[in-house]
Amino acid sequence: MIIETFNLTKLYAGQPGCRDICLSVSEGQVFGFLGPNGAGKSTVVKTLLGLLKPTSGQALVLGRPLGDNQARKKIGFLPENFRFQEWLSGRELLEFHGAMYGMERGNLKERIPAVLEMVKLQGREKERIQAYSKGMQQRLGIASALLPDPELVFLDEPTSALDPIGRKEVRDIIRDLRSASKTVFLNSHLLSEVEMTCDHVAFIKQGMILDQGRLSNFTGGKRQVSLRYEGDPHILELIRENSQEVSIENDRVQATVASGDMIPVLAAIVVQNGGRLYEMTTTSYSLEDVFINIMGEAD
Repeated sequence: MIIETFNLTKLYAGQPGCRDICLSVSEGQVFGFLGPNGAGKSTVVKTLLGLLKPTSGQALVLGRPLGDNQARKKIGFLPENFRFQEWLSGRELLEFHGAMYGMERGNLKERIPAVLEMVKLQGREKERIQAYSKGMQQRLGIASALLPDPELVFLDEPTSALDPIGRKEVRDIIRDLRSASKTVFLNSHLLSEVEMTCDHVAFIKQGMILDQGRLSNFTGGKRQVSLRYEGDPHILELIRENSQEVSIENDRVQATVASGDMIPVLAAIVVQNGGRLYEMTTTSYSLEDVFINIMGEAD
């Protein structure tokens, strides 16, 4: 495992920043860490990075204890709210960060052009950072995180300042990292971005993990079905038996089913039991739906 936590807890003046966090992140995963503002996401990440000392519990990152210097050399980190020295050029900033990583000059000379190409900033590295747009600064931050060719990369809102083209480029970078067996731990409020890049997710609220697992287990097969029909009340009971969730809104029955294979089953239930089916529509069960349901259940 790249990350393992065992009841990891961090308290602030007796109040939980995070509590009893148990996570397992495997090599090559793109792991989405999701929760509302103030949920404890940043506390967990800073604790895993060794920037905060846990109150209790244990964790291993890259097989090493928290704060281990050998593990830190193999970790890249892009915080959400960062500020660079604007009087430096892009290349000078990368040279500075490379020195802090302890990278050898020869290795750094090769890596800087490589990461600049990855984030589409080649040819702009001699310009002062103060002349960079917010999106360019965001990409420079990603370049800095990738500079040591890390095994594990923490990205906190990496696409927040980017336009749609820039977001696609970041998604491509993340996919390239996964193809190279790198592990990405991603914090993002943009659920559509998470849905397109992550293969595992965890949901956190008020410092506690509510649910976690493969993304496909949450969204892969589920469908929302809306039916408008007339018929015997027994039809509704049969729909309930063949659905995961059922509600009634005005003259419609809203059902959540496990897969698309259940859609014709619901139609057959109505027709074969003497009902008249007037309308039937389906929609995919999105990550946003999952997020709202899980957060709502916690309330």
